[in-house]
Amino acid sequence: QVQLEESAGGLVQAGDSLKLSCEFSGPTFTNYRMGWFRQAPGNERDIVAVISWSGAATVYADSVKGRFTISRDNAKNTMYLQMNNLRPEDTAVYYCAADCGWVRQELRQESAYQYWGQGTQVTVSS
Repeated sequence: QVQLEESAGGLVQAGDSLKLSCEFSGPTFTNYRMGWFRQAPGNERDIVAVISWSGAATVYADSVKGRFTISRDNAKNTMYLQMNNLRPEDTAVYYCAADCGWVRQELRQESAYQYWGQGTQVTVSS
């Protein structure tokens, strides 16, 4: 059984940085691609970034390219999201997600991920 747990988010100011982590529990972390999604009030849950099992391949939402970096440490069963130059529009609940495979057409789809963390709030003040 796969379980995902995000680290605490927080309240930061615009321009600040914040690093989230997602701890994976269960069999064989390297079988799974990992992703970060976020959901702002009144909005759907949208992709932020995805990383392949090895870390060699990544995909980012256009809105975070150049500011956010997804990474993983397979020895620690942990994925990270380094968020720099945060903006008020980055305010959302951030979720980590996991599933197997790498089908490029599916990577940004919420429905393509079977396992989810409980979410962590990130609030960016202006």
